[in-house]
Amino acid sequence: MGHVTKLEQDLDQKANQNANQDTRQGGPKQARSRVTRRHLLEAAVSCLAEHGWAGSTVSVVAERAGVSRGAAQHHFPTREDLFTAAVEYVSEERSTALRELFQAGPAARPAVVEAIVDLYTGTLFRAALQLWVAASNEEQLRPRVTELEARVGRETHRIAVELLGADESVPGVRETVQGLLDMARGLGLANVLTDDTARRARVVAQWSRIIDATLA
Repeated sequence: MGHVTKLEQDLDQKANQNANQDTRQGGPKQARSRVTRRHLLEAAVSCLAEHGWAGSTVSVVAERAGVSRGAAQHHFPTREDLFTAAVEYVSEERSTALRELFQAGPAARPAVVEAIVDLYTGTLFRAALQLWVAASNEEQLRPRVTELEARVGRETHRIAVELLGADESVPGVRETVQGLLDMARGLGLANVLTDDTARRARVVAQWSRIIDATLA
């Protein structure tokens, strides 16, 4: 739901570039294997976001990716392997895309805050949310998702600190950055059921002022 963000547009462009690169690197068999793996990961995230954990089987993902179930299981022996790898893969891609948005140099903090909030909207966030809910009920999935969430959370925090130019040695700064991430996650949850674009814009503007005042 909601508009397509600049981050999502850049991520789509990067995915197309990766696809072209995959076809050029290594021999034909290696290239096909990389392309198949990436298609499975991207299909898994889309299926998880659209159908939830219960409706996202390896067979459903394989069909969406245009490969056989056997090919899917060659790359990912278990369902848990497939979906945790998929969320991690797309999280890494989005983190890279976020950094690349501001690779030209320091940007205005409101733009950084808006880009961070965009991390928690769209397909990846809905997929991750479904994975978290499943992990709360699936004992064999829970440790893997808990570890993945901790790792992704640390990386997102590092990126936020870097892009905001935050000095966490100053009292209160670390908590403010973490509060921004927690707020962004909450806005993402609100956006799952309805298009929350208008209210989100007002909240982002206020948080930008808070960040500026704290980091000044």
